[in-house]
Amino acid sequence: MDINYLYTFKEVAKWGSYTRTGEELGYAQSSVTTHIKKLEDHYGQKLFERTGQKMKLTQPGEELLYYVNQVTELLNEAKERLTTNEDARGTVSIGTVESLAAYFITPYIRELKKAAPFSKDYARSGFMSKFNTRNY
Repeated sequence: MDINYLYTFKEVAKWGSYTRTGEELGYAQSSVTTHIKKLEDHYGQKLFERTGQKMKLTQPGEELLYYVNQVTELLNEAKERLTTNEDARGTVSIGTVESLAAYFITPYIRELKKAAPFSKDYARSGFMSKFNTRNY
């Protein structure tokens, strides 16, 4: 099964329309229909039913959506993790006096976490004698 079928399925569930899903994903409507048909064949279940102009999830479709959301979230997380710049990984240790830690350093640490979410950051305040890099 092509993983893109799961993304297509998720979008049809979101928009309730094969046409709108095709527009959002840059596919022809017939490609969206094919993706859903292949998923239905794979699982042996009807995943959508037409109600007027909208496509509505069936009970098996609702169950599949639960798992598709988990799978696509993990795939997106893996992609982000694996495509993160190697320079954005590692450990950052900061030692400072308490007044700087409380008011000056905090916004910079927040920015660091945004820029390098997979880095390990340690901040400690106190006297220099307390700082032993092996304890970080």
